[in-house]
Amino acid sequence: MSGGPGRSRAAPTGWRPSSRADSGTLLAVVILVAAAAAAAVVLGAAGRPVRASAAPLFGHVLPHAGPGTPLAVAIAVAVVRWGPGLAAALSWRRLLLAGWATAAAWTFALALVDGWQRGVAGRLTTRFEYLSEVPGVTDVPAMLRGFTGRIVDGTADPWTTHVAGHPPGALLVFVGLDRLGLGGGAWAAIVCVAAGCAVTVAVAVTLRALGDEAAARAAMPFLVLFPGAVWIGVSADGLFAGVAAGALAMLAAGLSRRSRWALLGGGAGLAACAYLSYGLILLAFPAAAIVVASRGRWRWLGWAVAGAAAVAGAMTAAGFDWWQGYELVRVRYYQGLASDRPYPYWIVANLAALALCAGPAAAVMVRRAAAASRSARRSPVLLCLAAVAAITVADLSGLSKAEVERIWLPFAVWLPAAAVLVPYRDRRFWLGAQAGTALLVNHLVLTAW
Repeated sequence: MSGGPGRSRAAPTGWRPSSRADSGTLLAVVILVAAAAAAAVVLGAAGRPVRASAAPLFGHVLPHAGPGTPLAVAIAVAVVRWGPGLAAALSWRRLLLAGWATAAAWTFALALVDGWQRGVAGRLTTRFEYLSEVPGVTDVPAMLRGFTGRIVDGTADPWTTHVAGHPPGALLVFVGLDRLGLGGGAWAAIVCVAAGCAVTVAVAVTLRALGDEAAARAAMPFLVLFPGAVWIGVSADGLFAGVAAGALAMLAAGLSRRSRWALLGGGAGLAACAYLSYGLILLAFPAAAIVVASRGRWRWLGWAVAGAAAVAGAMTAAGFDWWQGYELVRVRYYQGLASDRPYPYWIVANLAALALCAGPAAAVMVRRAAAASRSARRSPVLLCLAAVAAITVADLSGLSKAEVERIWLPFAVWLPAAAVLVPYRDRRFWLGAQAGTALLVNHLVLTAW
């Protein structure tokens, strides 16, 4: 199932869904988000606050505009108007470059709605973030050996919130940037956005490696206007999403080309993700989908396993015990707001937050992927449903109560893999819905974490 440039196909012209089922899905998403917001207000009035003032999102309701507003609107209009046609017509390399560059411009434009300092340069410099701990890391080996001893609140010198809630790999990224002379919030933000926007390339490369270039081209405009760009710019979870997508793309490329080096890199990258965030162990779901979609090349997986083992062995030898860290993080998690956040509310409200992060089109893609589970378009269906499986496990775990609009970015970016299942004539409408979601959220809510 390949599809190359230069296809003679009319541009999509529909300004509303042609399918009643898709219209019903859109209505269901609107109802879900409205119900989650209303329930938060009711629970708060009843003396049982959900501990998120802009629920189902984490942030503050604050209508505002900024220097990024005109640029964001212009990019949205351009991608909705010309995106599907260009995605079908551009050569492969130009498509990847244009996709990444446009996604980066879109993400920075959304961040600049909050202004340069509040939206970009200062976002990662608060006392809860990684950069606040960077100056104190003067001995990396000693930091790794003593990392778990500082996770639980109440110890002599506990890590700040985000550092304590993740394995040391996340902190090491920002320590490394500092050592390279790229210290401070601005450089950290630029790296996070650049890496996060690489998901446009990684998801497309994965689909093409698995034999469906047409699906990769259909997904590209939706990856560019991904509403989760609101949180990719700027959060470390955007960086995690980019690293994770890149590792999965290397796994797919390695299996399709029988490349030992790509498989070693993919396995090492996936293991590295587990040292960026404990929750990224759930990348096992999309990784399994890639293996299944690769059609019988399992015997090459040993190289990926070797790459993963090398990373895990190096981190363990350096003194960090992943399982001990995970158990202690569960303790630290419930020392904070999580202990007051009602699980029954958030198990549903999390899905409302995901709907705002992934956009209403993602719900349509999930519905169509579930209905097409036995279709010939195996790769996009498997990747989309694997992301759904990972999200479901995370939601039920009790360790994802609120803030999932950024925490689930590494999984949400794979939902547009099924964009090819959306009728071509409807894609402009759904791209507009994606862009509108991002613009509304970014201008009505001052996101925080």
